[in-house]
Amino acid sequence: MTDVLDHGAAPRAARAPKTSATAADRLWVTAGIVVAALTLLPILSLVVLAAQPTGNVWSHLIDTVLPRSLWTTVLLMAGVGAITLVVGVGTAWLVTMCRFPGRAFFDWALLIPLAVPTYIIAYTYVEILDYTGPVQSAIRAVFGFHTARDYWFPEVRSLPGAIFVMGFVLYPYVYLTTRASFLLQSACALDVSRTLGAGPVRLFLRVALPLARPAIVVGVSLALMECLNDIGAVTFFGVHTMTFSVYDTWINRSSLAGAAQLACAMLALVFALLWIERHARRRQRFHITSSRYLALPSYALGGVRGLAATLACAVPILIGFVFPAALLADYASRRLEDLASPQLLAAVGNTLTLSISAALLTVVIGIVLTFAQRVRTNALTRLCGRIASIGYAIPGTVLAVGILIPLAQFDNFIDGVARSTFGFSTGLLLVGSGTALVYAYMVRFLAVAYGQVEGGLGKVTPHLDMAARTLGRSSGKLLFEIHLPLIRPVLMTALLLAFVDCMKELPATILLRPFNFETLATTVYNAASREAFGEGALPALLIVLVGLVPAIMLARTSARTFRDRSSTRKTGQGR
Repeated sequence: MTDVLDHGAAPRAARAPKTSATAADRLWVTAGIVVAALTLLPILSLVVLAAQPTGNVWSHLIDTVLPRSLWTTVLLMAGVGAITLVVGVGTAWLVTMCRFPGRAFFDWALLIPLAVPTYIIAYTYVEILDYTGPVQSAIRAVFGFHTARDYWFPEVRSLPGAIFVMGFVLYPYVYLTTRASFLLQSACALDVSRTLGAGPVRLFLRVALPLARPAIVVGVSLALMECLNDIGAVTFFGVHTMTFSVYDTWINRSSLAGAAQLACAMLALVFALLWIERHARRRQRFHITSSRYLALPSYALGGVRGLAATLACAVPILIGFVFPAALLADYASRRLEDLASPQLLAAVGNTLTLSISAALLTVVIGIVLTFAQRVRTNALTRLCGRIASIGYAIPGTVLAVGILIPLAQFDNFIDGVARSTFGFSTGLLLVGSGTALVYAYMVRFLAVAYGQVEGGLGKVTPHLDMAARTLGRSSGKLLFEIHLPLIRPVLMTALLLAFVDCMKELPATILLRPFNFETLATTVYNAASREAFGEGALPALLIVLVGLVPAIMLARTSARTFRDRSSTRKTGQGR
């Protein structure tokens, strides 16, 4: 394997040698254009629907719904961004630059909260902190209180409650990117700063933090996009964000056009966030100028400071994973007989069918996009890759509105043809069968599979392409006989990540699922809506357990990278 992989290649897919375009090459490029068009279709249909006249619906939304939901969304994102920034950057600095008890464990364990979807952690904390939950029950038992009027306790079903809970489940995005940036920083620059008298705080604020700014911006942007996409957590906390307003306008007010107009406003907010992220990083370019890696200067923390560092790293894990998982396990253990219930088995079957189908489709399309860029690297194929990657930034509710219209029109067209030609009705072939939901999953999570495949294929040396072409291999045989076998582990990782993301997706699933069709995510949502925590504990725990697999894989990869990096630095220092 090491003979055919170019480990020094850039993450972007390696460029194949420029040759005259064959019919097969043009076919791959055409397929990439089709994928990009399918990704753009929901956005274009959303704009067309929003431009249609809606009477006084839009004026009503502007006067009553949009200002409040927009302001609530901005406050929620500001609060979540602040928590993820402080917790993610602070813990990344501690595990990278300090030595304290438990450092090796926290290095990977701080990623575990990624396994818990935001709607499940909100679901559990409403139960934990509510009046009948274990926390307030313990307070009443210890202090002898009898009613809620006897003591003060913060209201969990509120905007501050949503900010607190979502911040502690989304901080790993910032931790992961910032820690990687700290590891790549030049030890020489940090040593010079220490020589000039910079202490730990000044070194962090004046040197390390500015150097890590691009990575921090990326991590916070990812966390805010997840925050904007959420519908389950904000519903449980009673927070009316723009995502909730789109859902409420469509379902409860029966105004699809009004929902489309709100979705367009929400899409403008997403693109504004992406522009801010790009703008903030446009001139932030830092390069490693030495071929040798020296050990990063670290600070030994003992006594009270070491204990404080340990607690600072332990608290996010306890809040973001341990407490919710423990409560779910406790409630689920009381209802193990539900494992054989027809409703849960049907939800598991539906979840597996949808997630596996969407994950396979997403990985296949990711391969097509990446290989199209490899056989024909030009502005058109690069543009197709960029367009196909924007789906991850689009909230599920926005996608659902944009997907429903064109697919429903296509269903009606087929039904009309079948009625006039054959005398029978086909019904809703795409929307009623779950195809629309698979399509939404593909658009939403294509960036995940595409990024994995692009990174893996970028490590395959272009010399193999040259040799295969010289021996008369077509582009198709080049892909199936050489490239895919070499990147099989990458493909399995991409498939797993796409599967878990599809399984956890809630907003698009709620809006596009067929009638009487339940998944694990919708089962949890329905149970929480009925305040039936016990009924939703088992499916919620199943989602968390499956979500643990990629989180642990990512954590192990992160820990292995840290060990390899440390070993390389020590070797360089010894030289």
